[in-house]
Amino acid sequence: MFDTEECFKWPLVVRERFYHSYFTPGISTRILGEATPIYMYWYASPRRIWEYNPRMKLILVLRNPIERAYSHWNMERDRQAESLAFFDAIKTERKRYREALPLQHRTYSYVDRGFYSDQIRRIWHFFPQEQTLFFKSEELRQNPRQVLHQIGQFLEIESFPPVEPKDVHSRPYISQLSAEERMYLAEIFSSEIEELERMLGWDCSDWSRVSQGEESGHVTLP
Repeated sequence: MFDTEECFKWPLVVRERFYHSYFTPGISTRILGEATPIYMYWYASPRRIWEYNPRMKLILVLRNPIERAYSHWNMERDRQAESLAFFDAIKTERKRYREALPLQHRTYSYVDRGFYSDQIRRIWHFFPQEQTLFFKSEELRQNPRQVLHQIGQFLEIESFPPVEPKDVHSRPYISQLSAEERMYLAEIFSSEIEELERMLGWDCSDWSRVSQGEESGHVTLP
């Protein structure tokens, strides 16, 4: 809801009633949550979430921005919302992006969504850092039990039951990223990845290796 402009034209009581209709808490329910990836990207979302509940805790899973861009394009192509080839789409993104101004573009934002550092700063402007928890997508994919353990501690709830890794919302690529496309995006995101390492204390050298040619062959929805 927090990325839906139309909802914020409604009176507060109507808006909250609409949002709460998505949840069915039980008698013993302590906390409720939802997963909407675009909240991180949508400019107004952090402020709106803070206004709704300033004690909200945010869990953010970040993906290699080069993989994320190609994943996003594949999804939009499959939805028939994108007709351009990937390289053409990212090269013309800034021009096409303007169609949505003053808002962000939900479709033509393959590259723009990968600049995580500004999005994190916007979140931290409203929420203390201790109310945010960040993971790489690789961590969730490769070690879900450890990630869920950390999430349980973060939320101060009982540990989650054991789980096995599962590949969902994925589909084969129609092709692999070309060397030219990889190099183009690697150059664009080079400074951004370094800034993200500084902000989060991460080592993103694995993202650099992926950007040079290691690819899984599957696309996960952004």
